[in-house]
Amino acid sequence: MGSIWGNKPSPSSRAALSSHHFPCTRTHQIGALILVATTFFFTRLLFDPSVPSSTPTLLFHHQQQQQQEAASLGVGAISWPLRGYGPHLSLKIYVYDEHHDDIQGLDHLLRGRDGSISPTSCLKGQWGTQVKIHRLLLESRFRTLRKEEADLFFVPAYVKCVRMMGGLNDKEINQTYVKVLSQMPYFRRSGGRDHIFVFPSGAGAHLFRSWATYINRSIILTPEGDRTDKKDTSAFNTWKDIIIPGNVDDGMTKRGAPVVQPLPLSKRKYLANYLGRAQGKVGRLRLIELAKQFPDKLECPELKFSGPEKLGRVDYFQHLRNAKFCLAPRGESSWTLRFYESFFVECVPVILSDQAEFPFQNVIDYTLISIKWPSTRIGPELLEYLESIPDEDIERMIAAGRQVRCLWVYAPDSDLCSAMQGILWELQRKVRQFHHSAETFWLHNRTIVNRNLVEFSSWKPPMPLP
Repeated sequence: MGSIWGNKPSPSSRAALSSHHFPCTRTHQIGALILVATTFFFTRLLFDPSVPSSTPTLLFHHQQQQQQEAASLGVGAISWPLRGYGPHLSLKIYVYDEHHDDIQGLDHLLRGRDGSISPTSCLKGQWGTQVKIHRLLLESRFRTLRKEEADLFFVPAYVKCVRMMGGLNDKEINQTYVKVLSQMPYFRRSGGRDHIFVFPSGAGAHLFRSWATYINRSIILTPEGDRTDKKDTSAFNTWKDIIIPGNVDDGMTKRGAPVVQPLPLSKRKYLANYLGRAQGKVGRLRLIELAKQFPDKLECPELKFSGPEKLGRVDYFQHLRNAKFCLAPRGESSWTLRFYESFFVECVPVILSDQAEFPFQNVIDYTLISIKWPSTRIGPELLEYLESIPDEDIERMIAAGRQVRCLWVYAPDSDLCSAMQGILWELQRKVRQFHHSAETFWLHNRTIVNRNLVEFSSWKPPMPLP
């Protein structure tokens, strides 16, 4: 079986580009042959299932230092590709603080205009990642309290929650963001390239209406990779932004026994299920109709998400675990929390959302842990295909998913496998040694100045934004 964890690191060829040329001696030739033989041996040992080994064939390893930094899975270690990441995590992230930094308006993005919204109330639901990532960075060993040594800057905001709870309206959110950014000299220095924002809902960065003007160069953390259905353009850029996992219920991701345990395949009542509202979406409506045609194979109950018949979280996961395959169609946007939830009840996710993006694609091979089926072919053909898959193949996919689901859990970065570990590795690829923008200039003595030749240390807010 192939490795779940992306590409195997290749030896660097940079040494061959040295400006000094040395003769190839007999000793060099012998050394090269030994290196080739050793590489072949370990490659076969790791990836050939016919070769007995105590090292799991699903996992690959780099060097000892990276193994220590990697994420322990109980059966092996997640190793992040040396190419583009470096051998170990080495980051310094500054987290803006509404009190210490004296930034007017930042507290409104966190608690609403009157400060009445509690961060704890924002921990639930899909927007909970805004709070969790903020809190985890505050406790992270990669946090720095000195702006001048920071590689990256994190801008905390709970605007999705604040908006949903009436703390700010769309116009206020937009105005407040602009006001906050104008008080950040380091944001202006880099044009926002080294600043991080979290937008955890399907709306993505569109919650900040002027995102395209002010943070189009910044790093955006979001589960949403596409919003072209309702917007003229997507706020997600695959080259600078990072897809993050959805916020799965803590009762399912906590250490120890989850609130609902997976069922053996032999005891599951349905072939597949879809648990969610129709919302007038074509794919979801097709699944509901398909369930009426094949009620013994596909469960699509009419779920109530409010009122006395509301489905509780335990009931929801008990339904979800009762099928071999969990169907994840597109809803209001392309991403779906159901994809992540399925790993914790151990059903194989079937993605029915063509534009969906997924986290940590450099280390996870999603063909080993899920199925992606064209949303245009939802019908009896889909059920026939799923029914044709042998149980041993389903068990294999479930076992592979069991190894990666720790990357969906928002735990401290001291946990060697967590969403935060994955996010930090991805952030490391974004670090630049040099920072500049259209409003940043420098002199012969390396002094950074603005358009009026004022030194960076003397820039005073509010500042015109690049």
